[in-house]
Amino acid sequence: MAKLIHSMIRVRDEAASLAFYERAFGLVVADRLAFESFTLIYLSNAEQTFELELTVNHDRNRPYDLGDGYGHLAVSVADVDAEHARFVREGLSPLPVKQLALRGQVVGRFFFVVDPDGYRIEVLQRGAPGRFL
Repeated sequence: MAKLIHSMIRVRDEAASLAFYERAFGLVVADRLAFESFTLIYLSNAEQTFELELTVNHDRNRPYDLGDGYGHLAVSVADVDAEHARFVREGLSPLPVKQLALRGQVVGRFFFVVDPDGYRIEVLQRGAPGRFL
């Protein structure tokens, strides 16, 4: 069996990205590997072993083209409404909370937020059926 250990995204402004991910999700630097032309920054929090890897290419001065292949990252929270309110207070500009239903049954409540580089992150209510762990 395989175990997922991290997902990597490229970011331009290290400070803005670190501030966003800490304020939004409590992710802090677990490790930093600085190479000559790029830096790898691994973020985590106490709720999981999975990490988000931020890659900062030192010579990058323009935004990344996310293309039409990227979808989103997803995180689960205990109370999606409380988290949405906190995101609003933090000035993180979350989109409205939405509800997903299948055959008349609610299978999820969620909202999206966008990081400084344009990556969409889905914030899901924990405990709903399906993949909402």
